Amino acid sequence: MRVLLVEDNDAVANALVDVLGANGHRPTWCRLGADALTSHQDADVVLLDLGLPDLDGLEVLRRLRRISTVPVLVLTARGDERTVVRGLRGGADDYLVKPIRLGELLARIEAVSRRAPAAGEPAEPVVRVTDLSVDLDARTVRVAGQPVELTTKEFDVLAVLARKAGTAVSRQQIMDQVWGDAYLAVSRSLDVHMTTLRAKLDRPELLHTIRGYGYRLG
Repeated sequence: MRVLLVEDNDAVANALVDVLGANGHRPTWCRLGADALTSHQDADVVLLDLGLPDLDGLEVLRRLRRISTVPVLVLTARGDERTVVRGLRGGADDYLVKPIRLGELLARIEAVSRRAPAAGEPAEPVVRVTDLSVDLDARTVRVAGQPVELTTKEFDVLAVLARKAGTAVSRQQIMDQVWGDAYLAVSRSLDVHMTTLRAKLDRPELLHTIRGYGYRLG
């Protein structure tokens, strides 16, 4: 399992990386909250310390939850009830107070990964909305049976919407999944790609703008 460890204490981080690696996981370590926001896509589970040097861990958690469903286990020295409640209500899947018992940590990682949906996996490889079909595996698009040529980024944007067809998807989610960055906005790029998508698909009624939020396919 790919585990992203967000921890600024070198001694703690080195110990956890060794334990995770010895138990079959593939750990990646970063010290900053900003790095977590740009690296979480490559993780199956995030272990998040709250006392980070650049951003408070609860703020990192809040931003992650705006654009990702990756399981997050909070690891912190803050054991007061108020902080625990804030963390769990803020979207943490679990909360462990330091010093951490390593066996318990491994068990909790397994538990949250069992509860988590498979990230990014569509229910069907081909999504159909009226006469639009999007083959997510072959990365092909057809409208009324005719192929539509899209750039890589145009397809990626459409694929994010197709995986959640009929559901509103926030701008942050699209930007994060396509450009891989939950921290720096590239909203102008998204606007340009949505404009070209609408023109190429020639189905303006299928790509809805949700004012102040994002977009919906279908």
